[in-house]
Amino acid sequence: MLRRALKQRLAALAAAVLVPAVALGASVTTADSAGDPGPSRATSVVRTDNGLVRGVAADRADRFLGLPYAAPPVRELRFAPPAAPASWKGVRQAVHQSPACPQFQPSGIREEQAVSEDCLYLDLYRPSGTRPGARLPVMVWFHGGANTQGTGVIYGGGTMAAKTGVIVISVNYRLGALGFLAHAALSAVTPGGSGNYGRMDQLASLNWVRDNIARFGGDPGNVTIYGQSAGGSGVCDLLAMPSARGLFDQAVVQSSHCLSERPSLSAGEQSGVTFAKEVGCTDRATVVTCLRKAWPGTLVAHQDDYLGNSKVGGSLLPKSFEQAFTDGSWNAVPVMTGNTRSENRLGSESLADLTAEGYEKLVRESYGDRAERVLRLYPPAKYTSPWDALTQIRTDAQRACPNQRAAQLISSKAAVYRYEFNDPTSPTLYGFAIPGKDMSNAHSAELAYLFDFTLGERPLTAQQEKLSDQMMRYWGAFAHNGKPVVKGAPAWPEYDADRPVMQLRTAGASKVITTYAADHHCDFWLG
Repeated sequence: MLRRALKQRLAALAAAVLVPAVALGASVTTADSAGDPGPSRATSVVRTDNGLVRGVAADRADRFLGLPYAAPPVRELRFAPPAAPASWKGVRQAVHQSPACPQFQPSGIREEQAVSEDCLYLDLYRPSGTRPGARLPVMVWFHGGANTQGTGVIYGGGTMAAKTGVIVISVNYRLGALGFLAHAALSAVTPGGSGNYGRMDQLASLNWVRDNIARFGGDPGNVTIYGQSAGGSGVCDLLAMPSARGLFDQAVVQSSHCLSERPSLSAGEQSGVTFAKEVGCTDRATVVTCLRKAWPGTLVAHQDDYLGNSKVGGSLLPKSFEQAFTDGSWNAVPVMTGNTRSENRLGSESLADLTAEGYEKLVRESYGDRAERVLRLYPPAKYTSPWDALTQIRTDAQRACPNQRAAQLISSKAAVYRYEFNDPTSPTLYGFAIPGKDMSNAHSAELAYLFDFTLGERPLTAQQEKLSDQMMRYWGAFAHNGKPVVKGAPAWPEYDADRPVMQLRTAGASKVITTYAADHHCDFWLG
C-alpha cells in the first residue's frame, strides 16, 4: 500500500512540473504559515544588487521570502550554470515563497506544494528590526532529499533567528536530472563540467550572501553552511570545492558524512548517454538542445537511467572531499556533525512485515561470512521486531559508524563537534509513519527541532519544544563563534581522543557520552 501511494504521488508530481511557474505574487503556502505567526507588518526596505525588497515582520522575526539568487533555469539556462537574476524597478514584495524545484521522487513535499523549474530562490529570516551594520552571523541551509526531492521552503527559520540572533537562509537548488545529469555534450558547454548544476546553485547562493547579506544586517565574514542528508553531502562538496573558498567559516553536516564516494565525471557522462537516449535525444549534434526542450515529466520518468549525485573530476569539483582533505586543499573550518540514533527506520518501510526467519535469511544474504557475527550482535530478541533489528544494523553499518570514521579523520586537522539525536518520542516525516512500528529517531527526525518545519508527522510536544530550544541555541552558538557553547546547557566538548558525543535528549537529559562507538558496534563495522 505504501509503495502504491508513493507511485501515485510521483505520478502527480510528474504532472505538476508541466504547469507554468507560479507567480511570486500568488498565494503560496509558506514554512511559517502552518502556524499563525501572529500580527504582521512590513519590514524596512533593503537594497540588494538586483533591486529593492520589502519583507514581512511577525513573531520577533523579519522574513524576506522568495528572493531570487539566480535567473530561472529554463530554456537555454536548463542544464547550464546559474545565471545572474534580472534586476527590477520599484520595491519587490518579498512576502511569498517560491515554488519547489521539480521533484524526481515523491515524498519530499506535501501534495499541495507548488512546483516549477523557476525555483532558484531563497528565504531569509532575521531577528526583527535588524539594521545594516548589525553584523549578525549567517546560517545557510541546504535541504536533504537524496538530491531528487525536497525544497528549502519547508524549513522556516524565524524561530531560530529570533532565539539565537542569527540570520537563517534556506535555499532551493535544482534536483534530479535537472541538477545532476552529466553528458559529454553538456560538459562541452558547461564551464566546470556537467553533472553538478545543483552544486553550482548552492555556490551561487553563497555568492549572493557574500554580495548582499551586509545590507540585511548579516556578517559576510561569518557564514555557516549546514545541511542534512543530501544537503549534508552538498556541504561536504563545498568543503572540497576550490571556488567556495572564503565563502563560509563553519560547516554542519547532519546525517551524512564526507567520506561517501561520488561518481566520476566520466562515469556520469557515460550514464548520461543512456538517459538522453531514453528521453529521446539520440542525435549527438542536437542532444543539448533536445535535453533543454524535453518535457519535464519525461525527465522525471527516467530518473533511474543515469548516475545521480555530484560528479568528481571537472574544474568545479576536481577532487572528492577525502582527496582534498588528504592533500590539504580542502576549505578547513570547524565542523559540527552527527546523526540520529536509528537513521534507517526511515527508508525500510517495505520490510515492515519482516519475520524472524526472513530476518536471518536477509542478514545471511547481505553479510556473507560476517553474518554469524552480525546475528550475534543484533539478536531479534533484543529489539521490538525483526524489522527494528534490521534497521539498526543498517543504521550502524551505513551511517552511524561511517560518520564516526569521518569525524575521527576531520578532527585530526580541524575542530569537530559530534552529536547524536536520541529522542525516543520524536515524530517522523509526513507520510512515513508505519502502524505498529517505532519510527522515532529515524532519518530526518531532528529537523522539526531545528526549524519551523512543515513536513513533520505531528507537532512537537512541550517537552520536545524544550529540546528544540536547546538544539537551536547549540546550533546558533556554533554559528556565532565556531563552538556550541550555551549558558545553562550541558558543556559540549570538542571531539578528541576520548570520542565525546553530545547525545541530544528530551526532559533535560542531554549529556555527553563516550559509548557511541560501542553502542553502534563500530569496532566491528569499521574493522
